[in-house]
Parts: sequence; C-alpha cells; structure tokens
Amino acid sequence: MSFTDLLAGAEARDGGFDLNIPESWHQGRTAFGGLSAALALSAARQQGGANLAPLRSAAISFVGPLAGRVAVRARLLRQGKNASWVSAEILRDGGVGLTASFVFMRQVPSVLHLNECPIPAGIIPPQDLVVLEPGPHAPVVAKAHFDVAFALPPSPAPGPEASRWVRLRREDGLDPATALLLVGDSLPPAVLHLVGRGTPVSSMIWQANFLTDQPQTRDGWWLLRSRANYAADGCSSQIMTVWSADGEPVMTGMQSVAVFG
Repeated sequence: MSFTDLLAGAEARDGGFDLNIPESWHQGRTAFGGLSAALALSAARQQGGANLAPLRSAAISFVGPLAGRVAVRARLLRQGKNASWVSAEILRDGGVGLTASFVFMRQVPSVLHLNECPIPAGIIPPQDLVVLEPGPHAPVVAKAHFDVAFALPPSPAPGPEASRWVRLRREDGLDPATALLLVGDSLPPAVLHLVGRGTPVSSMIWQANFLTDQPQTRDGWWLLRSRANYAADGCSSQIMTVWSADGEPVMTGMQSVAVFG
C-alpha cells in the first residue's frame, strides 16, 4: 500500500483524519518515522487551507510507538502575510505518539545568498547505481517501499556516517515535499555503524529545513547523508543533508537519537 493509497482510505474527522497503519509501513514495533511525519504534514496542509505557502521547516518529536488505528489531528496556530505555523499530533488509543510543528513560508526578496552544502566528493552518479538487496535484518518498510543504493564505495573501516541514494518505489503523484519527508528519514541512525545492528536505537527529535519551495530530482533518486557528531550517555546527535540527483541541496536537518547500548 503506497502512501497515496493509505491517505485515500483515511476517514475524515474534525481537524484531521483517522486511519490504519499497515505492517508494511512499520519499522520495528512502531510506524516508520518518515511515514508518521508525512501523515502529520498531510493533516497540517488540510488545516492550513488552499492558499498555504510551501513547506519550509518541520520539527518532529517521536513521542511513543504508533501502530494500528491512529488519529491524525492538526491546528492552524498563526497565519501571517508570508508565513504560517501549523501544529499536528498523531494519537493512538488516546495517547500522543508524535507531535509536529510546521512552518510554511513564501519566497521573499533577499540580497543574501549562501550555500555551504557541497555534495560529498567521489559520489557514485545516479546512472551507475546498483540497487541493493534488503538484508535479513532490514526493516519491513525498507523492503516494501524503498530502493537503496550505495552513494560512496563501502569503507573497510566503518565510521559514524552513512551516504545512500534512496527513492520511493511508488510516488503516485505525491507532492515533492511529502515525498522528500518520507524519504528523508529512511537511513538508520549513523551511530548504528559503530555499535552494530543488534543495538536498539530510536530517533527522538527530527528537525528538517527545506531549502527550496519546489524540491525536485530525476528518476525519484535522492542522495542522503547522515553523520553523527556526538554520542555519549545513551544519546547521539547527527547532522543530515539531502541532495537532488543533480547535486542540488534540498533539505538539511538534525536528529537526536537514543542509543540503548
């Protein structure tokens, strides 16, 4: 079931909608974080209205596990001349599983132009990609919904970072921002390469900034890079960047990750 199919089966409610999250969108015992974020964004857009500006920033808190029947609700907090703020929640059995805050903003004239997000050196170009077969320990969602390929040749000495090309297998006319939010959380936490895949990890907060109001790429491929820059006492912080197939930066962000081992 694609994301579009999932939304098509939702039941409209005041302030949002209710739906069932199928197991094909699970990551461990909870819904895949990118899916939950995209559901919250869909509800936020409904509440923002037809004249809502493009998405510019999303702050997502993964509060608790989400599975089965969930309620997605959103509320318009403020609508200014250029920007609007919308909050959203996803609830399961009356308990909050996710909170989100979205900022939608139109372009405004500016003399400031800064781009310090160069594409990593030595990247394998999209035309040379070899799609990886999901491993036996890959999450269900990765097997069902994503194509993944190495973006850099594998390193013999693992470090606290990962670079991959990722694309949704079915986009079904999704708007680019929603597709990018779905894809943007698809890499495992960067520290997993240091502690091993058997160690439980969990994203706690994801801050994502959209660098363009119309993110676009070719053939659905996005280049994702995550790099942990600190880890201690069960917590890790990582920096994340997404580029288009043409090497244009389209999203930056960070995540706070809990490491149980």
